[in-house]
Amino acid sequence: MVKNNAVLATVVFALVVSVSSVSYTFYQLYQTNRAKHIDNVFTKHSLISQIYHTYIIKQISQPIFEANLAFYDLEEIYDEAVYETIIRQGKVLKSDGNTDEMMAQYSLTDASLEMHAPQQIITSMIEYQGHIYFWVESSRHNVLLMDRVLEPYRPVNLMSAYVTLMSVLIISFALIIYRLRPLRRLRKQIARFGEGDMGVRFRIDGSDEIALIANELDSTQNKIRSLIESRTLFLRNIMHELKTPIAKGRIVATMLGDEKQRGRFEGIFERLESLIGEFALIEEIASGNQHHEKSEYRLIDIIDGAIDMAMVEYDAVDRDIEAAIKVEVDYRLFVTAVKNLIDNAIKYSPEKKMKIWMEEGEIIFANVGEPLKNSLSYYIEPFTKERPTKDSFGLGLYIVDAILKEHDYVLAYERRENTNCFICVPVKTKRK
Repeated sequence: MVKNNAVLATVVFALVVSVSSVSYTFYQLYQTNRAKHIDNVFTKHSLISQIYHTYIIKQISQPIFEANLAFYDLEEIYDEAVYETIIRQGKVLKSDGNTDEMMAQYSLTDASLEMHAPQQIITSMIEYQGHIYFWVESSRHNVLLMDRVLEPYRPVNLMSAYVTLMSVLIISFALIIYRLRPLRRLRKQIARFGEGDMGVRFRIDGSDEIALIANELDSTQNKIRSLIESRTLFLRNIMHELKTPIAKGRIVATMLGDEKQRGRFEGIFERLESLIGEFALIEEIASGNQHHEKSEYRLIDIIDGAIDMAMVEYDAVDRDIEAAIKVEVDYRLFVTAVKNLIDNAIKYSPEKKMKIWMEEGEIIFANVGEPLKNSLSYYIEPFTKERPTKDSFGLGLYIVDAILKEHDYVLAYERRENTNCFICVPVKTKRK
């Protein structure tokens, strides 16, 4: 499935990698930007520490201390319940005692409320419900201050940029996938055309690369269709024109007084008729224009039909085939292939006998005789045969091979002791 959609899979993979990379980059940028924001905000703690230190050592009074806080937009929290809630539930963003954990997110515990060493002042920045607080601790007094100006870090601009970039990425890849859709349609149309459907159309409206390829295919298809139609018409006319003089010649041959001459002419005309019939069958198979109706038939019935067509004695064919075995084939074509194999086996057997049996899904046609002098590929070429005979044109195995391929079989040959075996092998179990 993936191989059939390799381009789409590549585009989706590129989208996933791009989205992941952009997301990770923005996450790192968010972390860095947030840390810098907290660092900038925390610079205020030194000023707060100085004011608080001055107040602790009684260098300024309470009103002046509150006035200084108000000047820097700071407000002290006096409500004990609110104080305890913020201290315990707020998130510590930074503390001058935790410089190595600048982005620490934790809730303060009771241990955090313990007094520190005398004269030591520790300032912590706390975020709670959208507000920034400074908690100042010393050995003598603690104070919680709310900053009325500062706000927690809000990555609105960063998120806007991220959403915009992701939208551009997704829309771009969606457009790419949308533009690739005609390729899938084109692939299906080419497959239908390869199966012999000459009515399929490739033309696509547009001027992009895919449309140009589709329109070129459509133009090529029209040329191929014209060539096939011309070829078919030519062959039909030739065969029709040949059959007429052959029929007349056979009639005239019957009027000859010399029996030897009459037999010779009748043999010639029969041979010509046989040749025309084989050419017609070859044209039908090779052109791929005919739609062959395949159904299930008992193999034994096909073999019997082939024996009748070959006009040989039933005793000459030893059939070791179970009656229940069925094959899905075009009856007329497959019978012709079996007939040619039977005829070929008997013709080249000194005993004029042959045997047919099944072996692991393969149909074997065997006869006792001399081994083939050439490879099988030589004999399945048209007009080739082992030795010249007056009743053969060297098309038998060529026709057999073409018909078997039409039915998802291949023809193989094996020499077993003194026996020649021609084997019809299903493609799914084809030998290596």
